[in-house]
Amino acid sequence: MRYFAKPAEGSWTNRYPELGFGPVNYTDSIDPDFFEAEREAIFKHTWLNVGRVERVPRKGSYFTKELAVAKTSVVVVKGNDDEIRAFHNICRHRGNKLVWTDYPGEETSGTCRQFTCKYHAWRYTLEGDLAFVQQEEEFFDLDKSQYGLKPVRCEVWEGFIFVNLDPKAEPLNDYLGPLAKGLEGYPFHQMTEFYQYRAEIGSNWKLFIDAFAEFYHAPVLHSKQYTADEARKIMQHGFEALHYEVAHPHGMVSCAGGQSPPKDLSMVKPIDQVLRSGLFGNWDRPDIDGLDPLPPGINPGGSKIWGIDSFHFFPNFMLLFWAPGWYLTYHYWPTAVDKHIFEGTMYFVPPKNARERLGHELAAATFKEFALQDANTLEATQTMLASGVVSEFPLNDQELLLRALHKNAGDYVRQYRENDGVARGNGAVH
Repeated sequence: MRYFAKPAEGSWTNRYPELGFGPVNYTDSIDPDFFEAEREAIFKHTWLNVGRVERVPRKGSYFTKELAVAKTSVVVVKGNDDEIRAFHNICRHRGNKLVWTDYPGEETSGTCRQFTCKYHAWRYTLEGDLAFVQQEEEFFDLDKSQYGLKPVRCEVWEGFIFVNLDPKAEPLNDYLGPLAKGLEGYPFHQMTEFYQYRAEIGSNWKLFIDAFAEFYHAPVLHSKQYTADEARKIMQHGFEALHYEVAHPHGMVSCAGGQSPPKDLSMVKPIDQVLRSGLFGNWDRPDIDGLDPLPPGINPGGSKIWGIDSFHFFPNFMLLFWAPGWYLTYHYWPTAVDKHIFEGTMYFVPPKNARERLGHELAAATFKEFALQDANTLEATQTMLASGVVSEFPLNDQELLLRALHKNAGDYVRQYRENDGVARGNGAVH
């Protein structure tokens, strides 16, 4: 048996000894059997964010979400009673995909009065009831009330729409827990201008979360985004987070940066100076309620040099708050043990003038460059992990959330297997 010394008392990891201090095994990112267990144990029994309420602004508004990891597709719709519901995207007649446009594998959105199957024209209300059967008299004692759309648990938190494929799952608010409670009141609903990037990444879904769950890499990987003098200063001192918190199965990290405007304008590029914007968004904070003061869960350490808070809500949703007054979401949708779809979406208060609009576009473009730098390492990592040469890796105090992620995934899968393939309750055991 190997023993690992506990870090010093000031260590963040020392606050969560259940996560351990030794190397972490990354076999969970290359093992096909483990991935198949993750499908069942995690993605069919946890709350998954699929969008925001702005996507369904009126009665009959809908959108579809492909959940390849759970081998299904769902349709989210606002009913005639203004309630948002979700259904499995399948016709009850012969199993055809119900809602799609030109290509059945692509997501779609729109507005309708009812859903009509392209195959035999069975029609369903916005509330999921079977309303019409073509040549109904040809069927044998067909009871339409028994053939409505299959519902999916659907609940909303602060305008974020979540679904859960487990009808017995705990309520969404209970699942999100105290970390989410501390964010309530942030003006999400006022930040309706958004920019989104989507890409297929050749790595396990957890590896990209790893990349965004720590900023230890930033001075090295992103050094070219700084001026040469600033990059040298950052490299000399390295990175140290302001605050970490783990509330199983979720966690967050808070860090400095992004003062607006920077005290030394020479540390940023000329275009940043002209547009008063950059990676951290527009320097001029929008004048809206909810930003001053911020909800108590944001910048929990109360630091005067605070720049970003990054929250990871297990399994695949990240929510980042930026000091200048905007937010960002990440989603990681597994498609195979070594592939996933990454979505990054930036949300801003709508601009009042052309400079603010260009500032948002600059922030979006800069974000894309940073994300590409992070993504560029992932396929190389996946390839070498798959070689099996090394399976355990040491993590430092700044990589606390990585420990939590891999432990949580392992706990969910272990309990699923121990219960003979039946996931129960939360899934995770701590």
